Amino acid sequence: MTQESGRIPRKGTVEKRQALMRGARTVFGREGYARAGIDEIAAEAGVSTRTLYNHFGGKENLFREVLIDSAKNVTAAHVALIERHLGKVADVEKDLLALAREWMGRRGDHEPHMLLVRHIISEGSHLPADVIEEWQRIGPRGTAEAVRAALLRLGEQGHLAVDEANSAEAGRHFLLLIPGSVTVDTFFGVVPMSDAEVDARVSSGLGVFLKLYGL
Repeated sequence: MTQESGRIPRKGTVEKRQALMRGARTVFGREGYARAGIDEIAAEAGVSTRTLYNHFGGKENLFREVLIDSAKNVTAAHVALIERHLGKVADVEKDLLALAREWMGRRGDHEPHMLLVRHIISEGSHLPADVIEEWQRIGPRGTAEAVRAALLRLGEQGHLAVDEANSAEAGRHFLLLIPGSVTVDTFFGVVPMSDAEVDARVSSGLGVFLKLYGL
């Protein structure tokens, strides 16, 4: 419902907006922010450039919408994953291992988002600073906060040596030792890594984490 009119947008309007979001995600993921053209995005979405401007005002706002929407979806998926494995813990090592394995096993689910992130890394200095800050807040920092809160809860339940004072550091270590190890060494998915190697990284990373925070 629009704030200005209080009217529900027409179905065709909603569909065009969704098509623009999909088309922009494809083009931004392929070309990056600087090289992506409005005409190319409109063509990918199957709409006119005028329709694009009517919905988003221009490329910067469209990029913001696509990036933030994508980040929200990825963070929500990670939060659901954390809750599924750590909402009720019976064996902390087994449950953390199951979480880590599914986290890495599902990394392909977020490939369109990772394409955007690769371009953020390479084009960071050319992107609007407020867009990057909003993405950080909703995406990476949102996921990090979910991990931190889950590990603190495990500490309060007596499963880990984690408390309020070290919970943020514990969360960073978890993310660096497990998903971070694979993400960095594959250059955010550019370089293939076998399932066996990924599983070895997961097991090794969790082992180090538990040496730091296990009881």
